[in-house]
Amino acid sequence: MVCGKLEIDILNSFWNLTERNEDVDISIQDIVDDLSKSGVKRAYTTIKTVMDRLTFKSILVRYKVGKKFYYKAAMDRREMTLESVKILADQFFDGSYTEMLRFIERECSEFLVG
Repeated sequence: MVCGKLEIDILNSFWNLTERNEDVDISIQDIVDDLSKSGVKRAYTTIKTVMDRLTFKSILVRYKVGKKFYYKAAMDRREMTLESVKILADQFFDGSYTEMLRFIERECSEFLVG
């Protein structure tokens, strides 16, 4: 699943907010407020549009309680990461994780020293 920068920011915010309690109801305003704390200033309508896009992609699920809409993540951070790694391997390395790891070792060695 390919996601843009703001989609990833929203998902990271989502996962952080649900870290202690995955059953907590998350609204658009909750995401707007959390992103603001991280220095990401975006209009409510922009966040709503992106969250609706994530719902269309089946990454988020939207539901209504009373008159208000809330969202749940359909994928946790680990699942999303694994899916992204699979897509990366498929797109650039013909599905070979070995070739992808060799590339990372060769091209990113300066980042792997630790």
